[in-house]
Amino acid sequence: MSNVVIVGAGVAGVNAATKLVDNGFDGKITIIDMGLDPYRRPAADVMRGFLGAGGWSDGKLTYHTSIGGHLSKYCGEEKSMELFDQVIDNFKRFHPNPDEVQCSNPEEEPDFIKPYFGLRLFPVWHVGTDYLHEIGKNWHDYLVSKGVEFIWETKVHAIDFENCRVLGKSLVEDLHTENRYDKLIFGVGKSGIDFAKQLSEDYELPTEPKPVQIGVRFEAPQHHFQKLIDIAYDFKLYRKFDAEGVSLRSFCTNNNAAYVAAEHTYGDISYNGHAKKDKKYENGMTNFGILMEIKDIDKPFDWAREAVKKMQVDGKGTYFSPSHRVPSKTTEGDYVETEVVDNIEPLYDAIGDYAIYIQDFIHDMEKVFPTLGKDWGIYMPEVKYLAPEPLVNYNDLSLTRFPNVHFVGDALSARGITVSGAQGTLVAEQLLKK
Repeated sequence: MSNVVIVGAGVAGVNAATKLVDNGFDGKITIIDMGLDPYRRPAADVMRGFLGAGGWSDGKLTYHTSIGGHLSKYCGEEKSMELFDQVIDNFKRFHPNPDEVQCSNPEEEPDFIKPYFGLRLFPVWHVGTDYLHEIGKNWHDYLVSKGVEFIWETKVHAIDFENCRVLGKSLVEDLHTENRYDKLIFGVGKSGIDFAKQLSEDYELPTEPKPVQIGVRFEAPQHHFQKLIDIAYDFKLYRKFDAEGVSLRSFCTNNNAAYVAAEHTYGDISYNGHAKKDKKYENGMTNFGILMEIKDIDKPFDWAREAVKKMQVDGKGTYFSPSHRVPSKTTEGDYVETEVVDNIEPLYDAIGDYAIYIQDFIHDMEKVFPTLGKDWGIYMPEVKYLAPEPLVNYNDLSLTRFPNVHFVGDALSARGITVSGAQGTLVAEQLLKK
């Protein structure tokens, strides 16, 4: 009987486990996570726990292989879309009102955008953020009913690839754990990327360096963007500067009942966003990330960590608004955790002249959306930590040196719910064949 251990109860690990139990896998499946099950997990804890960060706070599933990571490089376009369908079907399957899951598919780039930005148009399945916690409970209960064992509030601090051991420590009591595996699925999220980096260094795994991805979370009243939102709800503006090795994009757009969330990663604060569907949460706001990708930075992971620290004031992230807008309130009614500053200097202090690209991006949005003016604010920073990506076997995402260890999700540079879930599903399919 095969013993599968999954590190991380995020979208990648959960979809992998689901694929296994759906197909009569007769081995033992153990999932270890630092966070909590969906019944005990607080709504504000968006970083760890069942369904990870994205599956707990973002109700949009992108449906295109060019968004969120390059799954198609491993298995091709057709197979990627098939895997996406399986992930989307799981969200519908455990949804309390599956008929409300709808797909938007804008097809034509509007002329008013073209002089200033490119606009990526792609299908998006809208699950509804308000339903995610109920989906999580239904999904969790199904896996438990199928014999999946969850170990919560336990941080994995070491993995012995040679002897197939996962070593952890409880976060609530003085208890050390050891789990042996025949197959390991390593699916840590953002909060575990430093551990993934440590493993790569400890075992001298061949890796593919990744670029820096850093920027700000932009916020403004929704009516300024309504003309574009009517065409593409989750719009993605972008521009490239190939000679400089720099590209920028807006991403993770939240509208109408849109809230900025402070994330605590590695002891530092960065920002993300989410949206509610329930009308009682409507605040008429839009927020989205403006993320800059910078290539050819020496030690990009360390560079990004240092840049984030430089944007902190008294241990908090920073907020700037040229029109002196105040930071928004969270869904819990408190103000977003941030330190208000009088200028954009923290961005320049942290990333130097690269900040010019972000500032120009915002200035051109003021031209494209004429009512916007200075009626906006930015939370600094938003960051996507991409550790060096380990080289894997394309058929099953296993490490080239350790074929019974499979990397998925953020650990393999996935940057979205659909891609992460698809990677987990792909690994499970291959395990079922063995």
